[in-house]
Amino acid sequence: MRWQEFPHGRLLSLPLIIALAVLTACSSGEQGMICQGEVQTLGGKTLSKVEGKIVDRYASFSVTLPDLKLESGVLHSADRRLYVPSAVTPEGWLAMRLSDTRFMVVNAPQDKVVTFNCPVRAI
Repeated sequence: MRWQEFPHGRLLSLPLIIALAVLTACSSGEQGMICQGEVQTLGGKTLSKVEGKIVDRYASFSVTLPDLKLESGVLHSADRRLYVPSAVTPEGWLAMRLSDTRFMVVNAPQDKVVTFNCPVRAI
């Protein structure tokens, strides 16, 4: 194992550097997935259907619609087995990961809920 010393005094192994480079290359250019969405009122009345692009980063996700782009920010849950991981976007939307393939964004002042069902991803 070879070690490389950097000017600031930290040591990194060559295999670690290669692994970090591969992970960085794989995570760049996030593809996302096209998901079908249903727009409803808070009371559950269906308003319309919509297609959106979801970029899932596990700890966060983004939603892109023709007239809206939301970044969830870091999703939090006290216990993922009991509580839905969620966050509030800078625009005031509540963003929730319902499952690996279902996402929801809610805007109470606008009386709007959008639930996205995404295709199952192959591993």
